[in-house]
Amino acid sequence: MSFQEYLKYLTKLFVQYVETPQAERKKPALVRETWSSRWFGVIPMAIKMIFMRGR
Repeated sequence: MSFQEYLKYLTKLFVQYVETPQAERKKPALVRETWSSRWFGVIPMAIKMIFMRGR
């Protein structure tokens, strides 16, 4: 990526940010799933449940 393309990309992002209404920018971000469930699915949750049941 050349410097000019990068500069165009950054300018485009900046303009999108400025044109977005302030109320919309201040909305809380969506809650993301944990990295363990994102990478490994339900296996970490199942292991946690097994260990929690043993207590």
